[in-house]
This record gives sequence, structure tokens and C-alpha cells, in this order.
Amino acid sequence: MKLRDMRRALDEKKISAPELAKEYLENINKYDEKLECYITVTADKAAAQAEKAQEIINKGEAKALTGIPLAIKDNICTEGVRTTCASRILENFVPPYNATVMEKLEHQNIVMLGKTSMDEFAMGGSTQTSAFKKTKNPYNVNCVPGGSSGGSAAVVAADLAPAALGSDTGGSIRQPSAFCGVTGIKPTYSRVSRYGLVAFASSLDQIGPIAKDSHDCAILLNAICGFDPHDGTSSVNEVPDFTAKIGKPVKGMKIALPKEFFADGIDSEVRDAVLKAADEYKAMGAELVECSMPSLKYAVPCYYLLACAEAASNLSRYDGIKYGHRAKGADSYEELVIRSRSEGFGEEVKRRILLGNYCLSSGYYDAYYRKALALRQLIRKEYDDIFENCDVILTPTTPTVAYSPEITADPVQMYQADICTVTVNIAGLPAVSTPCGYDKNGMPIGLSIIGRKFDEQTVLQISDAYEQGFTPVAPKL
Repeated sequence: MKLRDMRRALDEKKISAPELAKEYLENINKYDEKLECYITVTADKAAAQAEKAQEIINKGEAKALTGIPLAIKDNICTEGVRTTCASRILENFVPPYNATVMEKLEHQNIVMLGKTSMDEFAMGGSTQTSAFKKTKNPYNVNCVPGGSSGGSAAVVAADLAPAALGSDTGGSIRQPSAFCGVTGIKPTYSRVSRYGLVAFASSLDQIGPIAKDSHDCAILLNAICGFDPHDGTSSVNEVPDFTAKIGKPVKGMKIALPKEFFADGIDSEVRDAVLKAADEYKAMGAELVECSMPSLKYAVPCYYLLACAEAASNLSRYDGIKYGHRAKGADSYEELVIRSRSEGFGEEVKRRILLGNYCLSSGYYDAYYRKALALRQLIRKEYDDIFENCDVILTPTTPTVAYSPEITADPVQMYQADICTVTVNIAGLPAVSTPCGYDKNGMPIGLSIIGRKFDEQTVLQISDAYEQGFTPVAPKL
């Protein structure tokens, strides 16, 4: 069932919140050993929350998400529940506070099923850098689910949760949504508070929902958006009803197709599926506009310079002293820091810290980091130019479908796979990924709809319009 179907069923007493939670917990017990989606399953907490939610439903005071089971990515702080970021350095960290998004969800009396696996500190595109659970793709367990929110996308695809929260720094909601055949939206930067989200790259990170379709994503967005005084970058813009435009026609709207997103390097089956979706929009009355985004060829190095520089700064707090893993037997402060970080961080995290410190160091700052900042402004301008004439931009979400874990051994190849998603984070724009087809092996293909800043309503309207004529195929577990 979709979230809105669950809402009706709960309110009409066709099912109770405890029964609904029990069904999902039984699915987790049955399939999660095979898929490795959850790092922590909070069965006792879910049962208690479901009982409380049912009392509220019985009083007729239910909100949109009251009694709805959800999964939470393991880099979002949950008071009293272990939050590991899939890293040994935070293996036993139990936050003493909730992230703002969790406060908002608990105010609605959701039922938390557990914390989902991810790439360590959200660094990766496969969920294979996790120190604890290397999540499998529900459509083919020999393929990756994408990342870094691979656990969150996989639980939705496999019906181990009806929806989940993820985070997106360079495509980490949209790419796994594409690989797992579900819908995920990265909101405008600052639309959702980052307070309580363990930082990777502070100018790029954004929390967002993953669900069965755009309408469900809109329902979740309604619950988690809004200004937060705890987050200095949080937007004061009024939060609209993100479901308001769902179902409205797209006739007369202009959809841009930047030629660089359909060039060499994009798998032919992916390109054909997305262009077929574009033709369907044309049949609905939308106008397709060809355009160009020349800076795309510089997007990946620009993104990784910015993200790694910020990661090196953010992760400097893990020194083995304040909290997190502390090495034993160190004879000096310097040895304690070195050993704690060496033992606690995985290879990919170490690689990005080294790259970040390198590009920020004396003699290289101007050559690399300053140029990346200039490129960021160029990318933003190119998007602004396109949006002067068009309502949204249509691209593939990923260059290929989900691949085998062996490919993750080549970091450069992995980084290049982010080519279709990173510019959205660099520019701070909203974007949704929704399935638009399947390749010859039955693996999902995702299309991406990119919108103007703070125009999530239009992005969700246009993605929903396509979903109305598309029948998704569920994975066979």
C-alpha cells in the first residue's frame, strides 16, 4: 500500500497501527538477512510507538503520518537509538538528542522500524563501504542498491518499509532510488533542516524522502520541511503543501533536455528509456526544449573537490577523545589521534579526507579549491539560463543500471558514475528520480526531473504525471 492508502486503512480501522508494524517487522525478519538493509532494527520501540499511535487514531486525532512505519538512514540522529553512519568510529554512538526531522516525525507519531545501512559517512555510491551491512539490490542480489542511501531505497523496494528517509550529497537519494526502482526526492538546499544529520559536506548535504511514488514523497516532505533555528542555513521560505499540484496536467509546460546528459557514456538502454519518457510528456502536451550545459564535463571533479574539502574539515572532530572510537594503548596524544582514526575510518573515508586536505593545503588551494568554487558559480548560472525558458529539466538519473560490487574497486570509475546527479547538489536545486523502465535483465532505470529552487511542487507534479501511465514491476525476493 501507498502511504495515503495506509492512512485511510488506519483511520477506517481496517488495520491497526500495531498490526501494520507487525507485518513490516515480519517482512524484515524474513528478508533482511538476505538483503542486509538494516543496521539496527528497533522492534521494541516500533511496537511501543504503534500502541501510542493507535490510541491517537482511536481519539480521531491522527495526523498524516500517525501510525505509519518508516525507516531512517543511519546518519540521522535518533535519541536513544544507535546512530553509526555505518562506520566503526561511531559503532557504539547513541545520540542524546533527535535530529530536527525526527522531532517533526515523532510529533506526527510515526513508527520507526529501524536504521538503514549506507556507505560509511555517506561516502560512496554502492552501500558497499558500510562497515556493517553491505546491502544487496532487491531486483538482483548480485548487484549493488546504489548509495549512499542504498539501505533506505532497498527497504522501500523490498517492502521492508513503506517509505524511508535518506540524505543526498551528490545523488545519494536519487541514484539508489533509480537502481532500486523507487521514487526519491532531493529537496532544495536549506528546505529541510540538517540539524542532527551527521555532516559529510555541509554545503551539499540534504535530507529527503524515498517512497513508492511522488505523491508519497510529497506527503513526507510536508512533514519534515520548515525553518529551524538550530540550523543556520535553514530557509525561512514558507512551506507549501507539496501535494497541491499532484494530478494537475502538464500541458503547455516546457521540459528541457540538455544534450550533454544524453551523450557518450550514457548506456543506450538508459538513454532510450528516458527519451521515451520525454516523448510521453510531449504526448501529454508538454513542449520539449533541446539545450546545452557545457560545464557538465567538469562537474565530477568540481563536486569531489568541494565535497572532500568539506569532509576533511567535518571529520576532523573524530579524534578519539570527545566521542566515538578510542584506540587502546596509545602513549601520546598524537598516537591516540592517529590510531583512533586509522582504526575507525574505512578506506574510502580515508581517501576523501586525504584528497580534501590536499586541495585545501598551501600551494594547492588556488589551483584546485578556488577553481571548484568558480565552477560552482558557472554551473548555477547555466541552470539559471535554462530555467529562464523552461519549467523543469529532464535527464537520466544514472548513466547505467545497477552494477556488480566488483566495479566499486575502481574509485575513479565510481566517481564518474555520479555525472548525472552532482550538479543538482552543486547548484542547490530540487530533483526527483522515478522509475521509467527496465533493461533487458529486468533492472530498473530512473529518470530525473530537476526544478527551480524551492519549486518542489512542480517537480513532483511532473514526475507524478509520468507515474500515472507507468506500471512498476516489483522485485521477486
